Amino acid sequence: MAVKLRLMRMGKKKQPTYRVVAADARAPRNGRFIEIIGIYEPRQDPSVVRIDNDRALHWLRHGAQPTERVEKLLRISGAWETFRGKGIVAAEPEAAGAGDSGS
Repeated sequence: MAVKLRLMRMGKKKQPTYRVVAADARAPRNGRFIEIIGIYEPRQDPSVVRIDNDRALHWLRHGAQPTERVEKLLRISGAWETFRGKGIVAAEPEAAGAGDSGS
């Protein structure tokens, strides 16, 4: 079963709020889901993003694929950097080392 981390639309017409859910990739957008891992309220100023980072990391480590929007929300909450092992910081010394050997 392929699991995706994606948004599930809630709220009234023209007033969306979203749940961040782990769901089977074959399930419809607002259909069955496995677990709710957070919420996203884009109409607030500033937007509200509340994600259970422990559960998000659990699903990412077990192979769940986030959608583009959910990946951005995970970056905001800090779960994506934790999952990637601070990949941005680790990539800088390698890039500097590769540039020195090429000169």
